[in-house]
Amino acid sequence: MEEELKTIIAAVEKEIGAVVSAADFEQFKAKISGPKGQFTALSKQIAKLPVEERPLAGKLINVYKQKLQAIWDSTTQRLEQEALSQRLGPPVDATLPSPELPQGTRHLLTQVREEIVSILRKIGFVVADGPEVETEYYCFDALNTPPDHPARDLQDTYYVKKQTPFGNISQQSDERYLLRTHTSSVQIRTMLEEKPPIRIIAPGRCFRRDTADATHSANFHQIEALYVDRGVTIRDLKADLDYLFRSLLGPDAETRFRPHYFSYTEPSFEVDLKARHLGKVGSEWMEIMGCGMVDPAVFEEVGYDPKEWTGYAFGLGIERIAMTLYGIDDIRYLYQNDVRLLSQFK
Repeated sequence: MEEELKTIIAAVEKEIGAVVSAADFEQFKAKISGPKGQFTALSKQIAKLPVEERPLAGKLINVYKQKLQAIWDSTTQRLEQEALSQRLGPPVDATLPSPELPQGTRHLLTQVREEIVSILRKIGFVVADGPEVETEYYCFDALNTPPDHPARDLQDTYYVKKQTPFGNISQQSDERYLLRTHTSSVQIRTMLEEKPPIRIIAPGRCFRRDTADATHSANFHQIEALYVDRGVTIRDLKADLDYLFRSLLGPDAETRFRPHYFSYTEPSFEVDLKARHLGKVGSEWMEIMGCGMVDPAVFEEVGYDPKEWTGYAFGLGIERIAMTLYGIDDIRYLYQNDVRLLSQFK
């Protein structure tokens, strides 16, 4: 029997190298150790041997069964490794230069915001920040916006359910939380915490109940500025805005003021812009932002003496500046994450 077992193992070792797939391997195993296989048939002959020979025969069967199992295990490992290598492809030569990978870039709105912030930093402004969830006090009351003002209506402002807790935002009595409609609330927070003089810019996200179209979005970005000191005048406001737009758009950029109304500035102005090299604003004036001198009522609310301190404030939409700079005619393009558009602004 031992010679027959040796013959089977030798044949297996000789032929197993030709097995190159899992299906072939299963067929080969069935021929050797399956129910009708050669090794199985030899094992069954133990029952026909004399009783005294059966223990030795049983030991031989176990020894060669282990050898056979070792061959099966090594073959399984070989086939798995070959299959993995086939999936992975040829080995990588680490000495070759790596392929060029596509690189991301900052979003256009981020680029424009950072450029405006950089320009204003050069004339002494520092960046201030505040929460996007605000209270009526910071967003409206402290900014001299009366309770019946249209901006406070549910049609214009996103209010939060009263039972919603915001532990990091203090309330003045029983007032509602809301998503801030402008970053002017940061100006109030800063003035309540700091003594003048103050020169801050507050970039950030704002929310209004606007129906999305080519020029409106319920979610947009602003940069608001506040300068408070002794003797600040409209001339300072006009000079700083001229500096901002000429730095941003080029030396031919022009601005003009038109009287307007904002509840927290007096006098208030709309700012028109014209720059010869910029498409639709090349020959005609275009409204670009709002500004004005801080209303004395706002100073009184935050504890500043309006007889001693004066100041100006202005706010501009980052989306509008980006669209003007790059000739984008639909604000929705800025939020669609279309790589074809965004990759143009590296």
